[in-house]
Amino acid sequence: MKTESDHYDVLVAGGGQAGLIAAIVAAEKGARVCLLEGAPRTHRGGNTRHTRNLRPMHIGPLSVLSGTYDEAEYWDDLMRVTKGKTNETLARMTLRQSTEAVAWLEARGVQFQPPLGGTLHLGRTNAFFMGGGKQLLNALYRHADKLGVEVHYDAMVTSVEISEGRFKSLQVGDHTISANAFVAAAGGFEANIDWLKEAWGDIAENFLIRGTPYNRGDLLRMLLDAGARQIGEPNQCHAVAIDGRAPKFDGGICTRVDCVSLGIVVNRNAERFYDEGEDFWPKRYAIWGRLVADQPDQVAHVIIDQKARGAFMPPVFPAVVADTIGELAQKIGLDPATLEKTVADYNAAVQPGKFDHTELDGVHTSGLVVNKTNWARTLDHPPYSAYCLRPGITFTYLGVEVSEKAQMQMADGTESPNIFAAGEIMAGNVLGQGYLAGIGMTIGNVFGRIAGREAADYALHR
Repeated sequence: MKTESDHYDVLVAGGGQAGLIAAIVAAEKGARVCLLEGAPRTHRGGNTRHTRNLRPMHIGPLSVLSGTYDEAEYWDDLMRVTKGKTNETLARMTLRQSTEAVAWLEARGVQFQPPLGGTLHLGRTNAFFMGGGKQLLNALYRHADKLGVEVHYDAMVTSVEISEGRFKSLQVGDHTISANAFVAAAGGFEANIDWLKEAWGDIAENFLIRGTPYNRGDLLRMLLDAGARQIGEPNQCHAVAIDGRAPKFDGGICTRVDCVSLGIVVNRNAERFYDEGEDFWPKRYAIWGRLVADQPDQVAHVIIDQKARGAFMPPVFPAVVADTIGELAQKIGLDPATLEKTVADYNAAVQPGKFDHTELDGVHTSGLVVNKTNWARTLDHPPYSAYCLRPGITFTYLGVEVSEKAQMQMADGTESPNIFAAGEIMAGNVLGQGYLAGIGMTIGNVFGRIAGREAADYALHR
């Protein structure tokens, strides 16, 4: 790799949404910016490639969003999934500054579309990118190019020089680059199976990685080794139940299975283990990866009948289909008698009520060890369908602690004057556990803008 210079005002590591936005903001403020993307150009953008939407706070209709999604409701949603594990100051700042996200992106060429219906329930809360994350990336890369941002691909950082909390330079292979300010936006360590095993044990070998294979956490490890203060726990992550037939890496959004709330989920012993109707799917889908990870062999199966067909976004792989529950059990490798009993017990426990998947309808089961609290309908309309589930890791929450100015905090209690962080590498400041659909992109958008602004201000006016 050969750069145009050996020194820049602002150097950004990571070419996903957060890093791109930081680079754009810094360039718009007049800084000379270089962005290093560890992946090849064909796979640029980290996990942003696989995203579909972000979750912005708004009062009244906003562009492609309907109604109002105010701070009180947003905060309540965040508290429900994180159970209070968050930095309230940074989290509330993220929600408030998310009001600018859609307009900021639109002004730089990103297009949005109305959200889809079905099990998503996101028309009021989430703004969907027209063409998904790749369209967002293409638009932002085009804008960055117009601003003169220098971009390099296959540019994985191999070492970083930090002295007394201050960034000096980094290396990509044998090439050294220095800068007045540095923005770390290179993602988490979800593609590093050995690191996942340190946190999860040997079961991590059975995990599938939904996102990019390039997020191995190398830069994160370098920053922690250089004295950055750690935030988050190594076993906390965005973990979704995805189709067990998905590839080991890079399967993306299409591998998710969205019909859990419309049926029942059983483990390899053909037993239910959690309430499938606890809440709307976008508020609960990210707990199912961890739930499946706790099951034997880290595998489960969601089972629906004909009534559910067409009511959810179909995954990329077709369902296993059979005319009877016993036959279905044989096809998916479960004991037929046990699954037949599980389904029969569930059907007998379903209470009368008016099914309405657009709201928490209270249609529930009664008398089971694990009851379903909403959307409980009998499974009695063949053919029956099953999807195999395995844990799909999207991104990890272990990262570096930051301030309201996105400045990296040091373990000795000081603050780095010229190192800033945005995106997955610092998302654990807001997400101590759990997940809320679209909030990862919201964190990247907000802190990308902050990091770019603060890095440029320091670089140009130090």
